[in-house]
Amino acid sequence: MTVGFVMLCHTALDRAAQVARHWATSGCPVVIHVDARVKRQAYDGLMADLADLENIRFSARFACEWGTWGIVAATQAASTIMLREFADVRHVFLASGSCLPLRPVSELVAYLDERPRTDFIESVTTEDVGWTIGGLNIERFTLRFPFSWRRQRRLFDGYVRLQRQIGFKRRIPDGIVPHLGSQWWCLTRQTLSAILDDPERPAHDRYFKRVWIPDESYFQTLVRLVSSTVESRSLTLSKFDFQGKPHIFYDDHLQLLRRSDCFVARKIWPDADKLYGAFLSPEGGSAPAAEPNPGKIDRLFAKAVERRTKGRGGLYMQSRFPNLDWENGKTAAPYSVFEGFAELFENFEIWLGKVAGTRVHGHLFGPDRVHYAGGETIYNGAMSDSASLRDYNPKSFLCNLIWNTRGERQCFQFGPRDAQRIGEFLARDPNAQISVISGAWAIPLFKSNRNFGEIRREAAYLQKVEAEHLNVLRALESKARVRIWTLAEFVDNPMEPLQTIVDEISPRATRRLTEAPCMTDLAGFGQFLQNLRNQGMQPTLMGDFPVGDDTRPKGPARRGRPYLVK
Repeated sequence: MTVGFVMLCHTALDRAAQVARHWATSGCPVVIHVDARVKRQAYDGLMADLADLENIRFSARFACEWGTWGIVAATQAASTIMLREFADVRHVFLASGSCLPLRPVSELVAYLDERPRTDFIESVTTEDVGWTIGGLNIERFTLRFPFSWRRQRRLFDGYVRLQRQIGFKRRIPDGIVPHLGSQWWCLTRQTLSAILDDPERPAHDRYFKRVWIPDESYFQTLVRLVSSTVESRSLTLSKFDFQGKPHIFYDDHLQLLRRSDCFVARKIWPDADKLYGAFLSPEGGSAPAAEPNPGKIDRLFAKAVERRTKGRGGLYMQSRFPNLDWENGKTAAPYSVFEGFAELFENFEIWLGKVAGTRVHGHLFGPDRVHYAGGETIYNGAMSDSASLRDYNPKSFLCNLIWNTRGERQCFQFGPRDAQRIGEFLARDPNAQISVISGAWAIPLFKSNRNFGEIRREAAYLQKVEAEHLNVLRALESKARVRIWTLAEFVDNPMEPLQTIVDEISPRATRRLTEAPCMTDLAGFGQFLQNLRNQGMQPTLMGDFPVGDDTRPKGPARRGRPYLVK
């Protein structure tokens, strides 16, 4: 007894002929169906190529459009010829023209000889199916589908909506429990002949002709009525992506296919010369016999699907760019944002770069230009310091900067004078570490030599901007790690928060800070704030500064504590 192969072909007929010859010369009869839409010249060429093989037959041709009854009709016709003309066939293996045997035919025959009454076909009830694409499970069997999903999509969708609106439902024939599964199966002669010779076959065919994608349900459902032993799995390795489209195997998948231990794989790229040469050669199946186990490579396919759907963290693919929150992480790596530090400390960027061993920029979102570290005008990835280019899409600017500098932590300054559109993005980015000294923007005003009326107006504006920014940072939607100190709190005890910040930037460094960066002279700053109050502007973000020259806050001394928001 042997196994017979039914091949459904519609393209790359030269490769189909190569595989059919391999099976036929190994003692397995083959019945080939060629899609009726294939040109006659190509069909005649295939018949001529295989004319020297006595155990190859060709069946009547049907138009096999995806999701339509033609595929089932073609399978029925070819299977009927197989059962009628080859009496020594005990199992019938359904394959496509793009299938490729991965193991010698002798191993498949021996495997089936050990299981003479077992039908290998994926057959799962609709309630247990989680892989159907398109939102149609049980509705495949209760609605009508006279239109092509691919060629008449609007009519298809409109007719489905109409049937749902009017409550139309087809009656499922008595005794039929709808099942779904892979199209590629291997059935025993007894089971297949029982399906094809069933007196109820005309009724079954009439019903399934209006089922959507009947090739995934016809045999999968009817096998449950006649088979004594069903293994709900396919012997063909066939993987699908998240859209329900089959993965295509190329030459670089050679070792992957060998590791699966499956007998047949689809869908093979027609130009994969290395695969066809390796598996169709006499030595192609020299590996020891093993149970087919496609689960060995499931992890790789799952990672491929995840990479395709989510991408890499912080990398915005063009295909997903217009969709909000489709990204796999807003940015590619952690980074630090400092607000008010450059105003309070002299040469803060230089000090932090030496202590933390990282790259520290100035105000990347400054109104005049992008202040890269070292005063650079062009940065990694040919990023310009142009403010207009940056402000065209500030989110993409920041994402590009972090992506282009992977492996090196980026730190930059931010404040109420900067472009504020990026503020919400910063607050919602889990990679952001934001440290804020609120009210520090007043120090440059304090040291300026401008008219006090101008200073008061600008102070009122900057305080409003920073207050709104702090509200965004404190919002429930904020996912960044945010620390906020008032200027008075920070000045009272700067070492503890500075040590915390440095430890987060360089967690492996065990060195304790012995000195803070040089703090700017704040003598008279309290009187400056009082003058603002006297002019009608109420400073609220700086904390409690004394009016005299002593910059320490009023009241008993206390150690500054960081205000941890997230």
